[in-house]
Amino acid sequence: MAFEVPPLPYDYDALEPHIDEATMRLHHDKHHQAYVDKANAALEGTEWANDPVEQVLTILDTLPEGKQTVLRNNAGGHANHSLFWEIMSPDGGGEPEGDLADAISDTFGSLDELKKAVNDGGVNRFGSGWSWLVHDGTGLAVYSTANQDSPIMQSDEPLLGIDVWEHAYYLEYQNRRPDYLEAWWNVVNWPAVSERYANAIGKVEAGTT
Repeated sequence: MAFEVPPLPYDYDALEPHIDEATMRLHHDKHHQAYVDKANAALEGTEWANDPVEQVLTILDTLPEGKQTVLRNNAGGHANHSLFWEIMSPDGGGEPEGDLADAISDTFGSLDELKKAVNDGGVNRFGSGWSWLVHDGTGLAVYSTANQDSPIMQSDEPLLGIDVWEHAYYLEYQNRRPDYLEAWWNVVNWPAVSERYANAIGKVEAGTT
């Protein structure tokens, strides 16, 4: 089945004042749709046309050379944005609980230190990209990627990702990327991130990573 843009799980204006309605409409309806359209066009008529996006990104290096870049950018963009909408909520913010909270404390020392690491990754990402919290098969890790590169490409499980492409924040924050990153934590959906963490742990325990 061809890729589709998932509907937003909340209204376009639901994340205000931290992320404005105009940005959400443009980001979800236009940018994400463009990634889906270009990825579908590249996969149309191939044996991978009905594969899930995670599978496409996992086998990216084995695909025809002429399709690798377009799918890296656009299948990656589809995967990254599908996660992005899910890990935000109008009821977001606060602190994680349970196993994820324990893992963050064990790995980074505190939630504040995790936020600092993720924000630093986003601020220092030259040009466009993402800053990530992932499970790398052994534990939590933070890093940034360029453009629409996905942690899935290196067999990591993305748990939380902040989009630092200008289209994600420029209408409201202009060139103040650090302000956007600070504000973003007010909409983070910790229950969704915790669910992703539990799934990642389950894969490790099942030996399917």
